[in-house]
Amino acid sequence: MAHDAPPRWDRRMQQRLARGEAAALGELYDRFASLVHSLAYRVLDDEDAADRITREVFGYIWEHPDSYDPKQGSLRSWVAAITRHQAVQRLRQTESASARDRDGDGPGSAASEHELERKIHEASTAARADYIVTSMPAPLRDALELAYFQRRDYRQTAADLGVTEDEARRRLRLGLQLLSTAHNHQALPAVPMRRAAARGPQAPRPPRSTPPAPGHGRPL
Repeated sequence: MAHDAPPRWDRRMQQRLARGEAAALGELYDRFASLVHSLAYRVLDDEDAADRITREVFGYIWEHPDSYDPKQGSLRSWVAAITRHQAVQRLRQTESASARDRDGDGPGSAASEHELERKIHEASTAARADYIVTSMPAPLRDALELAYFQRRDYRQTAADLGVTEDEARRRLRLGLQLLSTAHNHQALPAVPMRRAAARGPQAPRPPRSTPPAPGHGRPL
């Protein structure tokens, strides 16, 4: 599982995208397409919708590379934030349309609005938790995997990892602290997305060696 690249790589990649290097978009796609698709699918639970989000995200990145600010975090985190925002927006649109179909053209009930917000919050939190787990250092991720998915206690976790019990407890504590931020994370800021990117040719599901059509605003 890929982790955040060194800041120098992030800056160089942004510069290459800003110069319009199609090869840079291909490299970025190869590196992050699986991340984008998995986060989108985690929110939407729909392969086709996740494919569309993937095309839209990379189309936006191609057309707006200067919207990334290296001082605010890694390129990987920026890509993930765009993905979560766009997937949540798509979920909101889909669920709202379903509610209108059920309730007619009138406004939805307070209960249905509450249920919609609950679904959106849970989906966004789950996607962020997935991202945190895949981004955290391998020792912390491995400890969480053993303790919470394989039901090991901290002594068994320590033995499996070949570390002391104190070290196993430390890794579990740090891992849980990181995961707790998924639940406390505030809503993402609005990210303008070019809708034209969604009209590009149908792309196979990632991973792929060739990026999807980025839209019509900027030629490849």
